[in-house]
Formats: sequence, structure tokens, C-alpha cells
Amino acid sequence: MSANPWLLCFEGILGRELLRFLQQRGRFFAALVRPLVWLFIFAAGFRSVLGVSIQPPYETYILYEVYIAPGLAGMILLFSGMQSSLSMVYDREMGSMRVLLVSPLPRWYLLSCKLVAATLVSCLQVYLFLAIAWFWEVQPPLVGYLTVFPALLLSGLMLGALGLLLSSVIRQLENFAGVMNFVIFPMFFTSSALYPLWRMRESSLLLYQISAANPFTHAVELIRFALYGQLDPTSLLLVLMWTVLFMGAAIFGYNPARGFVALTGKGE
Repeated sequence: MSANPWLLCFEGILGRELLRFLQQRGRFFAALVRPLVWLFIFAAGFRSVLGVSIQPPYETYILYEVYIAPGLAGMILLFSGMQSSLSMVYDREMGSMRVLLVSPLPRWYLLSCKLVAATLVSCLQVYLFLAIAWFWEVQPPLVGYLTVFPALLLSGLMLGALGLLLSSVIRQLENFAGVMNFVIFPMFFTSSALYPLWRMRESSLLLYQISAANPFTHAVELIRFALYGQLDPTSLLLVLMWTVLFMGAAIFGYNPARGFVALTGKGE
């Protein structure tokens, strides 16, 4: 098979994701309002500086808004990844997924195209958030807006792959909202998105250990360092590892012989 059908498939899925995002204006504004509310209102209560002395990209004194901005960027990727997977459950119930998955292209490639397309859309949302946050004293170096893109892409792929995995085992659309609440909020609040890990360790060793094992923590740290033109090798390796594990499990879950089809007895 020539390369053209593969590229045509990706362009079609990407165009569908962009069109769906532009047509769903409520989703667009919700993606921006949620982190902006946290930035403008929640951070206002912590307007004082954080007196910390830790490794870069953290300064000795740093505004709380500057600290949590990468965490809020991660929040956008997390919610977008789950919402994209919600659409997979909807498409499966409506039958449109069957049209996609009966394509002669490999199933893993179709799922990968879906994942990459959804991640690119979520990265666009993050850049819009960062553009608005710039007027709220969140002003990283200009080069940071370039170096952060690979971190956003990789983190978005990891979180989107997790969403794909969840969508592969959920039978009905109404069950997905409950699962999202058991995934999104625990992942977000037990991460370093809002507070440094060292501060969690001071308050609770158990909470620190949970946060250190949380994949979302390392996604946030990867974004936080990249936004200031730096690299956290540990977070990079862990995010890569979790991305491969989640995506491999999602591909297995969508296997018609062994995945959710075999378990539920339903077609795509």
C-alpha cells in the first residue's frame, strides 16, 4: 500500500477533530475558562511569592501564578484527552466508529491518528491559554513557547492514550462521566500541578509517594521545565514509558478478538 492512503487517513481524522472542536463552541470556551478561573481567582488567594530554593526552572522567589501555569496547561491536556475519548464512546454507540475501524489500514494506525489529531487540537488550546496568561504576569522566555511544544505533544499523547484505554473498556456513554471523575480529579490534585513535591513531602509522606508515582506529575514537570527552555530527563523517560504502556493497552483493548468486543459481545 502506498504512503498516500496513510497520509490521507491522517488528514481526514485531523480535519474531523478540528471541525468538531470549532463547531463545539462550548467545549472551546470550557477548555479556556476552566484554567483561567484557577489562574485568576484561585491563584489570587496565593498572590504572595513562594519562598523556595530549589533547582531551575524555579527561582528563589516565584509568583504562584507562574508556578501553577504549567500545571494548568497540563489540566487542559488532561481534560481534552478525556473529552476526546468520550467522543470515542459516543461514536461507538452511534456506529460511526465502525466505519472508521473497518478501514483497510491497521487498527493501531487508526487509533494513533485519532490520538495525534486530538493531541494537536489540545496543544492549540494550551497556546491560547498561555497567550492570555501572558497578561497575568506569566511571561516565560520567548524560546520557551517553542521548547514547550514537544513537552505538550508528548504529555498530550500520554493523557490521550490513557483516555483511549478507558474508552476501550466502557460500554455506555453515561458510565464515562463517572470514570472521568475518578481519574481526572485524583490525578490532578495528587500531582505537582498546584504545589511543589517537596511541600507535599513536608505535610504527608504518603501523599508525596502517591504524587511521585502519578504519571500526571511528570507530565506537568516536563511542561514546567520545557516552558523555561530546560529538560527534566526523569520526567521525560517516565512520560515516554507511560505513553507506550497506555497506548499498547488501548490497542489491545480495541482488539475485536481480545478487547472490549470480546468481553461485551458488542461490535464497534
